[in-house]
Amino acid sequence: MNSSSFPGKLALQQRVLPDYRTPFFDELAQACTGGLSVCAGLPRPQESIAVTDQLHNAEFVPVQNLHLLQGSFYLCYQQGLLSWLENCSPDALVVEANPRYLATPAAIRWMKRRRKPVLGWGLGARSTSGGPICSVRQARRTAFLRLFEALITYSQKGAQEYAQLGFPEEKIFVAPNAAARRPTHPLPARPAGFNGQPVVLFVGRLQARKRVDLLLQACAGLPAELQPRLVIVGDGPERKILEGQAQKVYPAAQFPGAKHGEELAAYFSAADLFVLPGTGGLAVQEAMSYGLPVIMGQGDGTNDQLVRPENGWQIPPDDISALAASMQLALSDASRLRCLGAESYRIVREEINLEKMVGVFIEALNSILVK
Repeated sequence: MNSSSFPGKLALQQRVLPDYRTPFFDELAQACTGGLSVCAGLPRPQESIAVTDQLHNAEFVPVQNLHLLQGSFYLCYQQGLLSWLENCSPDALVVEANPRYLATPAAIRWMKRRRKPVLGWGLGARSTSGGPICSVRQARRTAFLRLFEALITYSQKGAQEYAQLGFPEEKIFVAPNAAARRPTHPLPARPAGFNGQPVVLFVGRLQARKRVDLLLQACAGLPAELQPRLVIVGDGPERKILEGQAQKVYPAAQFPGAKHGEELAAYFSAADLFVLPGTGGLAVQEAMSYGLPVIMGQGDGTNDQLVRPENGWQIPPDDISALAASMQLALSDASRLRCLGAESYRIVREEINLEKMVGVFIEALNSILVK
Protein backbone atom coordinates (compact mmCIF):
# COMPACT_ATOMS: atom_id res chain seq x y z
CA MET A 1 0.00 0.00 0.00
CA ASN A 2 1.21 3.48 -0.88
CA SER A 3 1.22 5.35 2.45
CA SER A 4 0.83 8.68 0.63
CA SER A 5 -2.52 7.72 -0.91
CA PHE A 6 -5.81 6.09 0.04
CA PRO A 7 -6.57 3.05 -2.15
CA GLY A 8 -10.24 3.63 -2.79
CA LYS A 9 -13.08 6.10 -3.06
CA LEU A 10 -13.65 8.45 -0.15
CA ALA A 11 -16.91 10.15 0.82
CA LEU A 12 -16.79 13.19 3.11
CA GLN A 13 -19.76 14.83 4.81
CA GLN A 14 -19.87 18.50 5.81
CA ARG A 15 -22.71 20.53 7.23
CA VAL A 16 -21.67 23.36 4.92
CA LEU A 17 -18.82 23.71 2.44
CA PRO A 18 -16.85 26.91 3.19
CA ASP A 19 -15.03 28.25 0.15
CA TYR A 20 -11.71 28.26 2.03
CA ARG A 21 -11.87 24.43 2.19
CA THR A 22 -11.72 24.07 -1.61
CA PRO A 23 -7.92 23.74 -1.82
CA PHE A 24 -7.89 21.12 0.93
CA PHE A 25 -10.59 18.94 -0.65
CA ASP A 26 -8.96 19.21 -4.06
CA GLU A 27 -5.62 18.17 -2.55
CA LEU A 28 -7.26 15.30 -0.65
CA ALA A 29 -9.04 14.11 -3.80
CA GLN A 30 -5.71 13.72 -5.57
CA ALA A 31 -4.53 11.44 -2.76
CA CYS A 32 -7.54 9.09 -3.11
CA THR A 33 -7.11 6.62 -5.98
CA GLY A 34 -10.88 6.24 -6.37
CA GLY A 35 -11.62 9.93 -6.02
CA LEU A 36 -13.45 12.02 -3.44
CA SER A 37 -17.13 12.92 -3.14
CA VAL A 38 -18.13 15.74 -0.78
CA CYS A 39 -21.70 16.47 0.34
CA ALA A 40 -22.89 19.58 2.16
CA GLY A 41 -25.88 21.85 2.60
CA LEU A 42 -26.40 25.56 3.13
CA PRO A 43 -25.82 27.52 6.35
CA ARG A 44 -28.37 29.57 8.20
CA PRO A 45 -28.52 33.14 6.79
CA GLN A 46 -27.30 34.69 10.05
CA GLU A 47 -24.08 32.65 9.97
CA SER A 48 -22.52 34.74 7.16
CA ILE A 49 -20.46 31.77 5.93
CA ALA A 50 -19.04 32.15 2.43
CA VAL A 51 -19.77 28.78 0.81
CA THR A 52 -18.98 27.21 -2.56
CA ASP A 53 -20.42 24.47 -4.72
CA GLN A 54 -17.37 24.25 -6.96
CA LEU A 55 -14.58 21.73 -6.43
CA HIS A 56 -11.96 21.16 -9.12
CA ASN A 57 -10.70 17.64 -8.38
CA ALA A 58 -13.53 16.34 -6.18
CA GLU A 59 -17.23 15.74 -6.73
CA PHE A 60 -19.66 17.98 -4.84
CA VAL A 61 -23.19 16.78 -4.07
CA PRO A 62 -25.64 19.21 -2.42
CA VAL A 63 -27.98 17.99 0.32
CA GLN A 64 -30.72 19.91 2.12
CA ASN A 65 -29.96 21.16 5.61
CA LEU A 66 -32.99 21.37 7.86
CA HIS A 67 -32.02 23.68 10.73
CA LEU A 68 -33.85 22.97 13.98
CA LEU A 69 -33.99 25.05 17.17
CA GLN A 70 -31.43 27.70 18.11
CA GLY A 71 -28.37 28.39 20.27
CA SER A 72 -27.16 25.55 22.49
CA PHE A 73 -30.17 23.46 21.38
CA TYR A 74 -29.40 23.76 17.66
CA LEU A 75 -29.80 20.58 15.60
CA CYS A 76 -29.38 19.89 11.89
CA TYR A 77 -30.90 17.16 9.75
CA GLN A 78 -29.31 16.60 6.35
CA GLN A 79 -31.91 15.37 3.91
CA GLY A 80 -30.41 13.29 1.11
CA LEU A 81 -27.41 11.93 3.01
CA LEU A 82 -28.26 8.25 2.44
CA SER A 83 -29.10 8.79 -1.22
CA TRP A 84 -25.69 10.38 -1.67
CA LEU A 85 -23.99 7.36 -0.09
CA GLU A 86 -25.96 4.92 -2.22
CA ASN A 87 -24.99 6.75 -5.40
CA CYS A 88 -21.42 7.27 -4.28
CA SER A 89 -20.76 3.77 -2.85
CA PRO A 90 -17.55 4.80 -1.06
CA ASP A 91 -14.84 2.62 0.44
CA ALA A 92 -14.60 4.89 3.50
CA LEU A 93 -16.56 7.78 4.98
CA VAL A 94 -15.44 10.86 6.90
CA VAL A 95 -18.13 12.77 8.81
CA GLU A 96 -18.15 15.70 11.16
CA ALA A 97 -18.00 14.24 14.67
CA ASN A 98 -20.94 16.29 15.89
CA PRO A 99 -23.91 14.55 17.56
CA ARG A 100 -26.12 17.54 16.70
CA TYR A 101 -26.26 16.36 13.09
CA LEU A 102 -29.20 14.00 13.25
CA ALA A 103 -28.74 12.11 9.97
CA THR A 104 -25.13 11.14 10.66
CA PRO A 105 -25.82 7.99 12.76
CA ALA A 106 -27.93 6.55 9.91
CA ALA A 107 -25.06 7.23 7.49
CA ILE A 108 -22.64 5.46 9.84
CA ARG A 109 -24.96 2.44 10.11
CA TRP A 110 -25.23 2.36 6.30
CA MET A 111 -21.46 2.08 6.05
CA LYS A 112 -21.14 -0.48 8.84
CA ARG A 113 -23.70 -2.79 7.22
CA ARG A 114 -21.34 -2.88 4.26
CA ARG A 115 -18.29 -3.37 6.47
CA LYS A 116 -16.86 -0.01 5.42
CA PRO A 117 -14.94 2.19 7.89
CA VAL A 118 -16.09 5.57 9.20
CA LEU A 119 -13.81 8.28 10.57
CA GLY A 120 -14.95 11.29 12.63
CA TRP A 121 -13.51 14.78 12.15
CA GLY A 122 -14.04 17.36 14.88
CA LEU A 123 -12.75 20.09 17.15
CA GLY A 124 -12.74 17.95 20.28
CA ALA A 125 -15.24 17.34 23.06
CA ARG A 126 -15.35 20.05 25.68
CA SER A 127 -16.46 18.70 29.04
CA THR A 128 -19.83 19.71 30.42
CA SER A 129 -20.50 20.15 34.11
CA GLY A 130 -23.47 20.44 36.38
CA GLY A 131 -26.96 19.00 36.33
CA PRO A 132 -28.65 15.92 34.89
CA ILE A 133 -28.98 17.43 31.39
CA CYS A 134 -25.21 17.84 31.14
CA SER A 135 -24.73 14.22 32.21
CA VAL A 136 -27.12 13.06 29.52
CA ARG A 137 -25.32 15.14 26.90
CA GLN A 138 -21.95 13.75 27.96
CA ALA A 139 -23.23 10.16 27.79
CA ARG A 140 -24.77 10.80 24.38
CA ARG A 141 -21.54 12.30 23.09
CA THR A 142 -19.49 9.38 24.38
CA ALA A 143 -21.84 6.85 22.76
CA PHE A 144 -21.70 8.80 19.50
CA LEU A 145 -17.90 8.79 19.43
CA ARG A 146 -17.84 5.02 19.87
CA LEU A 147 -19.38 4.70 16.41
CA PHE A 148 -16.08 5.71 14.80
CA GLU A 149 -13.06 3.61 13.94
CA ALA A 150 -10.80 6.66 14.35
CA LEU A 151 -10.98 10.40 14.99
CA ILE A 152 -9.19 13.38 13.44
CA THR A 153 -8.95 16.65 15.32
CA TYR A 154 -7.15 19.95 14.76
CA SER A 155 -5.17 20.18 17.98
CA GLN A 156 -3.56 18.30 20.85
CA LYS A 157 -6.21 19.89 23.07
CA GLY A 158 -8.94 18.28 20.99
CA ALA A 159 -7.12 14.94 21.08
CA GLN A 160 -6.91 15.11 24.89
CA GLU A 161 -10.63 15.86 25.13
CA TYR A 162 -11.50 12.82 23.03
CA ALA A 163 -9.13 10.64 25.06
CA GLN A 164 -10.71 11.83 28.32
CA LEU A 165 -14.03 10.45 27.05
CA GLY A 166 -12.41 7.05 26.68
CA PHE A 167 -11.61 7.03 22.97
CA PRO A 168 -8.38 5.05 22.33
CA GLU A 169 -5.45 7.45 22.03
CA GLU A 170 -3.80 5.39 19.29
CA LYS A 171 -6.87 5.98 17.11
CA ILE A 172 -6.83 9.78 17.48
CA PHE A 173 -4.96 11.73 14.80
CA VAL A 174 -4.02 15.41 14.96
CA ALA A 175 -4.18 17.32 11.68
CA PRO A 176 -3.43 21.01 12.39
CA ASN A 177 -5.97 23.19 10.60
CA ALA A 178 -4.45 24.46 7.36
CA ALA A 179 -5.83 26.87 4.78
CA ALA A 180 -2.73 27.33 2.61
CA ARG A 181 -0.19 25.17 0.82
CA ARG A 182 3.46 24.97 1.77
CA PRO A 183 5.13 28.21 0.59
CA THR A 184 7.23 27.88 -2.54
CA HIS A 185 8.60 31.41 -2.40
CA PRO A 186 11.62 32.25 -0.21
CA LEU A 187 11.37 34.13 3.06
CA PRO A 188 11.10 37.83 2.10
CA ALA A 189 14.20 39.84 2.94
CA ARG A 190 13.47 42.67 5.38
CA PRO A 191 15.88 45.20 6.88
CA ALA A 192 17.03 44.71 10.45
CA GLY A 193 15.09 47.81 11.50
CA PHE A 194 11.91 49.48 10.31
CA ASN A 195 11.93 51.65 7.22
CA GLY A 196 10.71 54.65 9.15
CA GLN A 197 7.22 53.88 10.44
CA PRO A 198 6.47 50.19 11.11
CA VAL A 199 3.68 48.65 9.01
CA VAL A 200 0.89 46.71 10.70
CA LEU A 201 -1.34 44.69 8.39
CA PHE A 202 -4.83 43.23 8.68
CA VAL A 203 -6.28 41.09 5.89
CA GLY A 204 -9.78 39.66 5.98
CA ARG A 205 -13.47 40.22 5.56
CA LEU A 206 -14.55 43.36 7.37
CA GLN A 207 -17.19 42.08 9.75
CA ALA A 208 -17.87 42.70 13.42
CA ARG A 209 -16.32 39.48 14.75
CA LYS A 210 -12.90 40.43 13.36
CA ARG A 211 -12.80 43.33 15.89
CA VAL A 212 -10.93 45.74 13.63
CA ASP A 213 -12.41 48.49 15.79
CA LEU A 214 -10.16 47.29 18.64
CA LEU A 215 -7.15 47.42 16.34
CA LEU A 216 -7.85 51.07 15.53
CA GLN A 217 -8.11 51.92 19.23
CA ALA A 218 -4.98 49.96 20.13
CA CYS A 219 -2.92 51.79 17.49
CA ALA A 220 -4.17 55.14 18.76
CA GLY A 221 -3.10 54.22 22.30
CA LEU A 222 0.50 53.35 21.41
CA PRO A 223 3.36 55.75 22.16
CA ALA A 224 3.75 58.22 19.31
CA GLU A 225 7.12 56.77 18.21
CA LEU A 226 5.56 53.29 17.83
CA GLN A 227 2.34 54.21 16.11
CA PRO A 228 2.33 52.24 12.84
CA ARG A 229 1.11 52.71 9.34
CA LEU A 230 -2.00 50.58 9.67
CA VAL A 231 -3.18 48.89 6.47
CA ILE A 232 -6.59 47.18 6.56
CA VAL A 233 -7.01 45.05 3.44
CA GLY A 234 -10.46 43.66 2.74
CA ASP A 235 -14.10 44.51 2.21
CA GLY A 236 -17.34 43.62 3.91
CA PRO A 237 -20.42 44.90 5.72
CA GLU A 238 -18.44 46.84 8.35
CA ARG A 239 -16.17 48.75 5.97
CA LYS A 240 -18.00 52.08 5.97
CA ILE A 241 -18.48 51.95 9.73
CA LEU A 242 -14.79 51.20 10.28
CA GLU A 243 -13.69 53.96 7.92
CA GLY A 244 -15.83 56.37 9.92
CA GLN A 245 -14.33 55.17 13.18
CA ALA A 246 -10.83 55.47 11.76
CA GLN A 247 -11.36 59.13 10.92
CA LYS A 248 -12.12 59.79 14.56
CA VAL A 249 -9.75 57.34 16.26
CA TYR A 250 -6.78 56.68 13.95
CA PRO A 251 -6.84 58.73 10.73
CA ALA A 252 -3.56 57.16 9.56
CA ALA A 253 -5.37 53.87 8.87
CA GLN A 254 -5.57 52.93 5.19
CA PHE A 255 -8.40 50.92 3.57
CA PRO A 256 -7.24 49.80 0.11
CA GLY A 257 -10.14 47.34 -0.29
CA ALA A 258 -9.99 43.66 -1.15
CA LYS A 259 -6.81 42.47 -2.86
CA HIS A 260 -5.85 39.15 -4.39
CA GLY A 261 -2.91 37.38 -5.98
CA GLU A 262 0.21 39.41 -6.60
CA GLU A 263 -1.42 42.57 -5.31
CA LEU A 264 -2.07 40.94 -1.94
CA ALA A 265 1.41 39.38 -1.88
CA ALA A 266 2.88 42.88 -2.14
CA TYR A 267 1.02 43.94 1.01
CA PHE A 268 2.27 40.91 2.94
CA SER A 269 5.85 41.52 1.79
CA ALA A 270 5.75 45.19 2.80
CA ALA A 271 4.37 44.60 6.32
CA ASP A 272 6.22 44.12 9.61
CA LEU A 273 3.44 42.62 11.75
CA PHE A 274 0.10 40.90 11.07
CA VAL A 275 -2.73 41.51 13.54
CA LEU A 276 -6.13 39.83 13.79
CA PRO A 277 -7.85 40.93 17.01
CA GLY A 278 -11.01 38.82 16.60
CA THR A 279 -12.00 35.35 15.43
CA GLY A 280 -11.64 33.70 12.05
CA GLY A 281 -8.61 34.67 10.11
CA LEU A 282 -7.92 32.56 7.07
CA ALA A 283 -5.15 34.96 6.08
CA VAL A 284 -3.01 34.14 9.14
CA GLN A 285 -1.20 31.25 7.47
CA GLU A 286 -0.64 33.25 4.32
CA ALA A 287 0.80 36.09 6.39
CA MET A 288 3.13 33.62 8.09
CA SER A 289 4.27 32.30 4.72
CA TYR A 290 5.60 35.83 4.09
CA GLY A 291 7.58 35.81 7.32
CA LEU A 292 5.20 37.87 9.43
CA PRO A 293 4.84 37.51 13.19
CA VAL A 294 1.20 37.36 14.27
CA ILE A 295 -1.01 38.77 17.00
CA MET A 296 -4.42 37.13 17.03
CA GLY A 297 -7.42 36.59 19.29
CA GLN A 298 -7.76 33.26 21.02
CA GLY A 299 -10.39 30.99 19.54
CA ASP A 300 -11.41 27.36 19.87
CA GLY A 301 -7.88 26.00 20.17
CA THR A 302 -7.43 25.16 16.49
CA ASN A 303 -4.73 27.81 16.12
CA ASP A 304 -2.77 26.95 19.27
CA GLN A 305 -0.12 25.16 17.23
CA LEU A 306 -0.06 27.85 14.58
CA VAL A 307 0.57 30.96 16.69
CA ARG A 308 2.99 30.32 19.56
CA PRO A 309 5.28 32.43 21.74
CA GLU A 310 8.03 31.69 19.22
CA ASN A 311 6.23 33.47 16.39
CA GLY A 312 3.64 35.74 17.96
CA TRP A 313 0.95 36.30 20.55
CA GLN A 314 -2.52 34.94 21.22
CA ILE A 315 -4.58 37.37 23.23
CA PRO A 316 -7.92 37.03 25.05
CA PRO A 317 -10.83 38.00 22.80
CA ASP A 318 -12.15 41.55 23.12
CA ASP A 319 -9.26 42.55 25.39
CA ILE A 320 -7.97 45.86 24.08
CA SER A 321 -5.40 46.16 26.88
CA ALA A 322 -3.82 42.83 25.92
CA LEU A 323 -3.89 43.82 22.25
CA ALA A 324 -2.20 47.18 22.89
CA ALA A 325 0.40 45.62 25.20
CA SER A 326 1.27 42.92 22.64
CA MET A 327 1.56 45.47 19.84
CA GLN A 328 3.80 47.71 21.93
CA LEU A 329 6.04 44.76 22.80
CA ALA A 330 6.19 43.65 19.17
CA LEU A 331 6.97 47.07 17.70
CA SER A 332 9.56 47.96 20.36
CA ASP A 333 12.17 45.52 19.02
CA ALA A 334 12.49 45.20 15.25
CA SER A 335 15.27 42.60 15.36
CA ARG A 336 13.23 40.34 17.64
CA LEU A 337 10.23 40.81 15.38
CA ARG A 338 12.30 39.55 12.43
CA CYS A 339 13.21 36.39 14.38
CA LEU A 340 9.55 35.77 15.17
CA GLY A 341 8.72 36.24 11.50
CA ALA A 342 11.35 33.72 10.43
CA GLU A 343 9.79 31.19 12.80
CA SER A 344 6.35 31.88 11.29
CA TYR A 345 7.75 31.02 7.89
CA ARG A 346 9.34 27.82 9.20
CA ILE A 347 6.10 26.68 10.84
CA VAL A 348 4.01 26.91 7.67
CA ARG A 349 6.78 25.50 5.51
CA GLU A 350 7.57 22.49 7.70
CA GLU A 351 4.67 21.83 10.08
CA ILE A 352 1.27 23.31 9.22
CA ASN A 353 0.15 23.37 5.60
CA LEU A 354 -2.37 21.67 3.33
CA GLU A 355 0.06 18.95 2.34
CA LYS A 356 0.66 18.00 5.98
CA MET A 357 -3.07 18.07 6.75
CA VAL A 358 -3.84 15.79 3.82
CA GLY A 359 -1.05 13.47 4.92
CA VAL A 360 -2.65 13.00 8.36
CA PHE A 361 -6.04 12.26 6.78
CA ILE A 362 -4.49 9.60 4.54
CA GLU A 363 -2.61 8.10 7.50
CA ALA A 364 -5.82 7.93 9.53
CA LEU A 365 -7.82 6.45 6.66
CA ASN A 366 -5.24 3.78 5.93
CA SER A 367 -5.13 2.85 9.61
CA ILE A 368 -8.82 1.88 9.62
CA LEU A 369 -9.08 0.02 6.33
CA VAL A 370 -11.04 -3.19 6.75
CA LYS A 371 -8.62 -5.98 6.01
